[in-house]
Amino acid sequence: MLLILLFLLGVGNFAVHKAVLESGHPMLDALPSFYRSGGGRFSLGFEFVLLLAAMLLTANGWAGMAIAYAIYSLFNFATGWLILSGRI
Repeated sequence: MLLILLFLLGVGNFAVHKAVLESGHPMLDALPSFYRSGGGRFSLGFEFVLLLAAMLLTANGWAGMAIAYAIYSLFNFATGWLILSGRI
């Protein structure tokens, strides 16, 4: 059950991440060019590594990693909302 929750949170993180990358927000100009190059492939790859690590550790008995990834996701969703709504 935790793995399904992590997968759904991961899908949400990818969606928010891609939306922020495509938003053209001025804050993105402060990022290094390799982070933004290729439509954000490097940053999306990093997002995938985080999800994979969280899922593997959770599957091997580290239930706390699911909680940590959920907290990370909440911060990610909140930050994405602030950027996309123009509040930042």
